[in-house]
Amino acid sequence: MELTLIRHAESKHFFNRIIAGPLGCQGLTDHGMAQARVLAQRLRETGELDDCQVLLTSPVMRTRQTAAILAQALPHCRIEEEVGLCELLPGEADGLPREEAGRRFGSFDLQSNPHRPIAPGGESWADFIDRARSTMQDLSTRFEGQSVAAVTHAGFIVVSLLVLFDIPRPGTGAWLDPDFTSLTEWQSNAGRWSLVKYNDVYHHLNRGNVPTE
Repeated sequence: MELTLIRHAESKHFFNRIIAGPLGCQGLTDHGMAQARVLAQRLRETGELDDCQVLLTSPVMRTRQTAAILAQALPHCRIEEEVGLCELLPGEADGLPREEAGRRFGSFDLQSNPHRPIAPGGESWADFIDRARSTMQDLSTRFEGQSVAAVTHAGFIVVSLLVLFDIPRPGTGAWLDPDFTSLTEWQSNAGRWSLVKYNDVYHHLNRGNVPTE
């Protein structure tokens, strides 16, 4: 299987400092819409995802909006929602300003307490790791021998790297931060994963009027 993980475009919660899960997401900014259109144009020009049979998306508004724009360049792809592609699920913190969530539920220190949920009804870091691992395995089984694209979140892309390279913990001083609409490609063959590319944003670097900011 070839799996291309695409980070959603720029979203409103990024600037409004909102914890935005499936319920609290405010969608893409106008700039984000433009970013997604630039990626769609790249896909039309290069045809690099023309062999994709399915375009997966998390059920969160910012990913669904990004996927809807990209689908215009992938007419042979069907869109399917996949809840496993979500960012860490925030539970009762969903939709709250970050400062308010901190006052209500305390700080979220994934290194010292990886099994503490971010808020009641939400996931812990350990839960997120387990979900990402099982989602990647499930996708490789369901879509064996196929080419799949998936619009997801920065956290899921980062955790896919942690679990597939068996990196034991975050916080080592190095930092991974996939850009908006970046492409990260994995290949799975007989249960063995290979990273083909990470954080590919050539479509923005080649068009100075739509920065990755």
